[in-house]
Amino acid sequence: MSADPIAPAVSLDSVVEVLRAHPWVGGVRADDDGVRVTADPAALVAGAHPGPLVAEFLDQWSEVYDATYRAAGGRHAEDLDLSGWRATDTGRPLPTGHMRQWLDHTVDLILGARPRHVLELGCGTGLLLHRLRPHVAGYVGTDVAPHAVSTLNADAPPHVRVVTAAAHELTGNVVRAALADLRFPDGRPDCVLLNSVTQCFPDVAYLTYVLGAAVELVAPGGTVFVGDVRHAGLHQHFCRWAERAATADAADTDLARRAQQRAERDEELLVDPATVAAAALGVTGRNVRVAVHAKTMQEDSELTRYRYDLVLHVDPPAAHPTATEIAWTDLPATDRPAALRQAATGAVRIRGVRNALLHPRDPDAVTAHHLWATVGGRAAVLLDPHEPGLLEVASPRVATRPAAEVAVGVRRAHEPLPGYVRRRLAEEARRLLRRRLPAAAGVRVTVDLPEVAR
Repeated sequence: MSADPIAPAVSLDSVVEVLRAHPWVGGVRADDDGVRVTADPAALVAGAHPGPLVAEFLDQWSEVYDATYRAAGGRHAEDLDLSGWRATDTGRPLPTGHMRQWLDHTVDLILGARPRHVLELGCGTGLLLHRLRPHVAGYVGTDVAPHAVSTLNADAPPHVRVVTAAAHELTGNVVRAALADLRFPDGRPDCVLLNSVTQCFPDVAYLTYVLGAAVELVAPGGTVFVGDVRHAGLHQHFCRWAERAATADAADTDLARRAQQRAERDEELLVDPATVAAAALGVTGRNVRVAVHAKTMQEDSELTRYRYDLVLHVDPPAAHPTATEIAWTDLPATDRPAALRQAATGAVRIRGVRNALLHPRDPDAVTAHHLWATVGGRAAVLLDPHEPGLLEVASPRVATRPAAEVAVGVRRAHEPLPGYVRRRLAEEARRLLRRRLPAAAGVRVTVDLPEVAR
């Protein structure tokens, strides 16, 4: 917003009249030495046809990723292009070995549901597509970056098709035609993938629309995989960690200030599992169960600390037995390995395991990788859906919970759209005034969001 004083010769009524005519503006009123502009709710709509401000927000990500994929700065092999994968704290590329573990972890989770017909939203450079396509009968990928789409289609086998489409277009004609061409049963996938894409969404409303459409589209007994999600409940912890990594000797007060500033300017969407589960509940008539998986790679990084994978099981065919819950801290240290092995095979859930990456001084804390190595991959290493610093271990058949159970309590999210709208609409208002009412170039413009968008 502009801090310049209003020019005395300018009529505020004329300023209001000019700005009110803009299609993104829902209301304008004089306010002290300037005007307050309220965004039109229609400009912020999430759905099959997003409002113009939402569409602009999404377009900027399209441009960023298309340029990144064209540069191919992280291309290591035909099936391993890590372009764009950089550590937030250092800006350097994430280690290739760590990313290979990340891929193995993700592919194992997806294949655990034995999908046959996959729809991936935002397939990027094809990290998952290359590894999953030998195991499935049909694979449709979408992306908003034209370069990625053309590159993947160039060597795609007959049962793979990649199309240009945004996440909100998953039920549009382009995607449906691809599903039909590859003869997906009833034109429906049994697995919908959204891996490492939700951070590019503008807000929870957009996430809710996309997830609702995915849950409605997926075949009974299928899964919706929402992977590599940045955890809103750990946002402040992440920002302090990143700022400490940048300046190890910073004073605590300075560190807290800088961490808060980093959190406020973060331009990605962060959500907790409760928010994702609540989004999935918007579809009536479908039974949805949720498993919140921790990252089990060995290296300590922002991926293992602050991200998680969530699998929605839609209309699962089998009954889910009730698990006997055991508190980690109630187990003597000598009994814990045996208890973990029991959790791998029986209806047992071990809860309350403190994550050593987040609680390094707790003698009872262990890492997700340690739990995974102990159970030999035979059990699910989970994240407590409401306490992100706690881990759980359970056999696959009791790893899920009803979505309504996960959705209870406080839901946390960091949404980039409000900040984007305030900046973008202020810029547009000042541009319009310069063109239509040059004498009003010094008017202070403040942007508000409509009540429904706050």
